Amino acid sequence: MDQESVEKRCIAIIAKSKLIPEDTVTREKTFDELEIDSLDKINISFEIEDAFNIQIPDGSISSIKTVGDIVDGVIRLRTEAAATQTQ
Repeated sequence: MDQESVEKRCIAIIAKSKLIPEDTVTREKTFDELEIDSLDKINISFEIEDAFNIQIPDGSISSIKTVGDIVDGVIRLRTEAAATQTQ
């Protein structure tokens, strides 16, 4: 799955969780702008973990501020998982 596909899937998950149109969610949008509170962030994190079969470290959830942070984090975690599997 390439970066664009990851981004689209993350955006779809975020939009669905907040019941907002996908075209209003961009990499640059902050969670404050999207009115995503800490509970929403946790729920979105669970959905992201399920969708991408990854484990987001609990400590890193609080540092997520933008949609781009989630996309970049998913890509990083998937890359690390793939590297671990090939060893």
